[in-house]
Amino acid sequence: MPDIIRLLPDSIANQIAAGEVVQRPASAVKELMENSLDAGATSIKLIIKEAGKSLLQVIDNGMGMSETDARMSLERHATSKIRTADDLFRLRTMGFRGEALASIAAVSQFELKTRQATQDLGTQILVEASEIKSQGPVACEKGTSITIKNLFFNIPARRNFLKANPVEMRHIIEEFQRLALAHPEVAFALYHSDDLIYDLAPSKLSQRIVALFGKSFQGQLASCQEETDLVKVTGYIGRPESARKTRGEQFIFVNQRYIKSNYLNHAVTTAFEGLLVDNSFPFYVLFIDIDPKHIDVNVHPTKTEIKFDDERAVYAVVKASVKLALGTHNLAPAIDFDADINIVNKLSQNISNEQYFNEQFTSSLNRSNLQNWEKVFDNVPSESKLFQKTDPTNTIRFESSINSQDGMEEKPDIGGVFQFQNRYIVRSAKSGLMIIDQQAAHERVLFEKYVARLKASAGNSQQCLFPQTISFSPADFALVMEIENELVALGFRFEVFGKSALLVSGVPVGCGSNEKELFEGLIEQFKKNQSELELPLRDNLAMALARRISVKSGQKIAMEEIEAIVEGLFACSKPNFSPDGRPTFFTFETSKIERYFTR
Repeated sequence: MPDIIRLLPDSIANQIAAGEVVQRPASAVKELMENSLDAGATSIKLIIKEAGKSLLQVIDNGMGMSETDARMSLERHATSKIRTADDLFRLRTMGFRGEALASIAAVSQFELKTRQATQDLGTQILVEASEIKSQGPVACEKGTSITIKNLFFNIPARRNFLKANPVEMRHIIEEFQRLALAHPEVAFALYHSDDLIYDLAPSKLSQRIVALFGKSFQGQLASCQEETDLVKVTGYIGRPESARKTRGEQFIFVNQRYIKSNYLNHAVTTAFEGLLVDNSFPFYVLFIDIDPKHIDVNVHPTKTEIKFDDERAVYAVVKASVKLALGTHNLAPAIDFDADINIVNKLSQNISNEQYFNEQFTSSLNRSNLQNWEKVFDNVPSESKLFQKTDPTNTIRFESSINSQDGMEEKPDIGGVFQFQNRYIVRSAKSGLMIIDQQAAHERVLFEKYVARLKASAGNSQQCLFPQTISFSPADFALVMEIENELVALGFRFEVFGKSALLVSGVPVGCGSNEKELFEGLIEQFKKNQSELELPLRDNLAMALARRISVKSGQKIAMEEIEAIVEGLFACSKPNFSPDGRPTFFTFETSKIERYFTR
């Protein structure tokens, strides 16, 4: 039998390695910019076209490479950082794995230009799909310039899996922001299709935060610092009142490397306990400095997850540092621990305007369902008959295509109805008492209404009396452009107004009068859904808008609004659950009630 095991050609091995290292254009951005930082660059420029699909270029003023090093950098497992296995546990640099450039060059048209300060001429190398096309001297600036064209041109299947340009651009901006935060002493610039997105001068960390995320962060930051023999924690946290509805702007760095850690995130949010509105998340940029021998950064291919040899100790120091910052800057309640003024003010702002309530329901009612129920419920029992025994054979079921549960799909009659604890709607039904979660039910009604609008692309718009200008971070602006058509279908009207800003002139009918708060809140909720749920774009957007403008648990509502919620809910195709899966109602059957009174 002939031998069947053989070594792969380098070109194929590099393509396989590229699958781990280069998942999308943002992956290449991360690898190249980290190499620039390791080369001692004080200025890094990133140039992007078509979200990195057609062009991705990183230019730095670092130390550059000799001709030999330039050629060796394109070999697999080549590195300047590791000499022995023990070096793996002492690393404080970024790009040490060695296959990044070889992997990138395997799936692109690759150009490298580099020159050391002591040399008059630099070196240029052209590579296409791992094949060296040319190598020779070139006149160039000190440092290194790497240009990547037509990423994945030789792997069409991989290229087809890339997302739309706004999505890929958002990932690039996220990588750019992380590295710019980790190195505020370095100048960074980002160009996209000849537009300057960021131009960041060397600065302090607080100034870099404001430059990246906007002037609204001025005066909203509290410095954070704690040090023990094991670990040192520094950075900034945002004030509780500036907390947002998404986790997007939360950054933890270990030895200047961005990491993802639910464990340490829990340490921070626990320190904020009692200071935040429900389902809101504080801003923070925290740097953890620890001896590399106490961590393992190789537990994940992208090196964004690490292991500590004493996680509990690190958790305790992070939590203590945040608590100390809150106390030092008078952000935590000092006298009255039962009430927090910031929280009360925030909650009071969540109450929606009642005059828009009826409009939110009327157009969403499915009249055919209502008419069918009206035929069935000819005789409506009075409140005095609420606890009388009913014939179980007369129980009416509402059939739903999904989420069906026996005994849960029942048309309520129009007997006694009231709001309970400003959270539930209670009313009589044929077989007992129906208890409706007002927020979950309202979200279901609005969700189906907005899904129908998106499918028909026929959302009516309510013109703003005074158009609002809204500024976004570059990442959020890219997201808005990604879902522009769907926003218009819902009824939003806006136009690009300067760099990363919109002029909003209309919002969907019945969505209130605070256009800026509505639009910003919608994008925040959309991002939150995107990070937690796997949803089609339209469903995500409809769910986000429904969540933003629905009545909230704890909100007092008028009788007309109660009736609108109930009628709207049972006109829905799937009334049993809210869009995110919460039950909308429960029926406390008469037979169960009678058991409490049976002698």
